[in-house]
Amino acid sequence: MSRESVLAWLAAHAPELRLIEQSASTATVAEAAAVLGVEPGRIAKTLAFRIGDTPMLLVARGDARLDNARCKVELGGRPRMLDAETTLALTGHAVGGVCPFGLATALPIVADRSLLAYETVFPAAGSRTSSIEVAPERLAALIGARWVDICTLPEPVSGQP
Repeated sequence: MSRESVLAWLAAHAPELRLIEQSASTATVAEAAAVLGVEPGRIAKTLAFRIGDTPMLLVARGDARLDNARCKVELGGRPRMLDAETTLALTGHAVGGVCPFGLATALPIVADRSLLAYETVFPAAGSRTSSIEVAPERLAALIGARWVDICTLPEPVSGQP
């Protein structure tokens, strides 16, 4: 049902976006990057967590890490990741296909500014083998996300920019 809810949501809100179906798993950042032929940072991962009693979603670049201190300042508390069962119940999407589209429950959504480093990014689309390609600004506008700066990026490998 999750993929179908995403397709219906896209048809209503962003019919120009095309669903990308793969025969291999795109459930993890590494798998998605390999299958789509892009660097891990271009995978727009969606994390489900709560601040206090408020569940919410974060969309961030695939190689970014949620920073507890920044989150506390920006969102008012320390993030606690939701378990797979709660994530499925709230979003309608199983872990590996969690995305900010076609949600079962209206949730606050934030988008980390780290996404803005890319012209386009690839969020999941409700299943472990589907995604879409979209500009970060368009993604945030579509899902009503507020821009935040709550992630840290990996340190560059020696000898690389």
